[in-house]
Amino acid sequence: MMELIGSNMAPIMFASLIIFLLIGYPAAFSLAANGLLFFAIGVWMAPHSAGTISLDWPLLYALPERFWGVMQNETLLAIPFFTFMGIVLERSGMAEDLLDTIGQLFGPIRGGLAYAVVVVGALLAATTGVVAASVIAMGLISLPIMLRYGYDRRVATGVIAASGTLAQIIPPSLVLIVLADQLGRSVGDMYKGALIPGLVLSGIYLSYVMVISIVKPEWVPALPKEARTLGSGVTSLFVAILATVGMGYLFVMWLYPTHGDNADILGAALAILIIYVAAVLDRKLKTGVMSHLTQQVIMVLIPPLALIFLVLGTIFLGVATPTEGGAMGAVGSLALAAAKGRLNMTVVSQALASTTRLASFVMFILIGARVFSLTFYGVNGQVWVEHLLTSLPGGQLGFLIVVSLLVFVLAFFLDFFELAFIIIPLLAPAAEKLGIDLIWFGVILGVNMQTSFMHPPFGFALFYLRSVAPRGSYKDPVTGQMTDGIKTSQIYWGAVPFVLIQVVMVAIVIAFPYMVTHYKGKPIDLNNVKIEIPKMPGLGGLGAPGSPGSGGLGAPNFNILKTEPKGN
Repeated sequence: MMELIGSNMAPIMFASLIIFLLIGYPAAFSLAANGLLFFAIGVWMAPHSAGTISLDWPLLYALPERFWGVMQNETLLAIPFFTFMGIVLERSGMAEDLLDTIGQLFGPIRGGLAYAVVVVGALLAATTGVVAASVIAMGLISLPIMLRYGYDRRVATGVIAASGTLAQIIPPSLVLIVLADQLGRSVGDMYKGALIPGLVLSGIYLSYVMVISIVKPEWVPALPKEARTLGSGVTSLFVAILATVGMGYLFVMWLYPTHGDNADILGAALAILIIYVAAVLDRKLKTGVMSHLTQQVIMVLIPPLALIFLVLGTIFLGVATPTEGGAMGAVGSLALAAAKGRLNMTVVSQALASTTRLASFVMFILIGARVFSLTFYGVNGQVWVEHLLTSLPGGQLGFLIVVSLLVFVLAFFLDFFELAFIIIPLLAPAAEKLGIDLIWFGVILGVNMQTSFMHPPFGFALFYLRSVAPRGSYKDPVTGQMTDGIKTSQIYWGAVPFVLIQVVMVAIVIAFPYMVTHYKGKPIDLNNVKIEIPKMPGLGGLGAPGSPGSGGLGAPNFNILKTEPKGN
């Protein structure tokens, strides 16, 4: 009996950890306590394990070094930087300006407000990377407007919650930073790999809204004319967009000979800067070249786009590391808040407090995970997991399907940080052994973990929205009419279609890996590779083929010896 328990210590340890977490103990303390408890049990059981357990008390001396390795990990510095950036931007009123402007732009069409929420959710994801900030901001600003103009409550709440979770997969997502760190891969490569799936998922959300506007138009009515305070002027906006595209193309042609592949990003940045300056001058000088709507769209959209370029553009260009990009983003958010006149000590202190809480939360989970992994590896847990997963039928596809189902189920009970720190280190070795690209694997898990925010009963995005959505009837301050509140069941039912969309997105990423693996660049055709060795005088045959009296690297060339016929 003792040998049976000793040889199966790894699955017993993992099952007990899941039980601790389900009971409700904090993840960091559950990991550390579980690791220390089973370390003591493992030392006692080692003689009865037939060599399976390799634990002894002196092994605990390795813990301080493991803790120090966590604390000096520069990659994780990006987490507090991006958190600070997101909270400052949320306090600066950028979300409010974006929702108002984009809502006015899409207002004349059915589902316009829902389209605006998805677009703004993607923009906030690319600038803040924080789900809570996105969901709460859009819930406070756009939900009352959607209720005012007769949107179905399930559609309204579902769109807001789902759009907020785009911050999980669109860079600079905090989850992608953690996944890259746990998988031992570059954060920049993870960002490049996740960008297209994030944009595709946003497009699917927009397509879902479009289908609803066709099938159930009464659920997503257009904004009435009296609510469109920015007026018309869409033609002027199209002209401005065409002018920007034209200038961008000319700049790319001009910069390509000197900047190569980076010319497209630099050319687009110059064109956008010029159109922004033109809009500011047009408003200041009151020349009337652009419509009021066009001016507002340009002046509201360009600053967050500039911040996105400052953060992601510099990372993709190789100018900055993700940590440096996060630092620049934090400074840029302070500059935007100051430009809006909303930068004060209250905003800064709130942002610093929230950032400290999140960074401490992540650090404690990581330290607990180090204690757990020390014991888990000491009982050959990694071998058990690897044998369990690599023996699944179906090879890579079977592995990815089973892992996706496992993460989807665990996401009902664990949040994304707990999943990343507990599950990923166990899955990564098996994935690498099966020849799966770990960036692709990380993006699949990132899209999958997105569902942890959405599916009942523990979806955090649903809780965030519940905290700001009106519970009972209230008097609308604009119309003066009584409006019914939002039931919790309506929030849950509204999330269901978007959870299904996210599951479909996981299948799409598995089926089309090049959506992610494009980060490697174009594959090299080995049939067309030509190796040329430069001429190197003095090294004989290596650089001067045929030079008399010498061979490669100065060796004698015996091939020049000639046999002369003997004379008669």
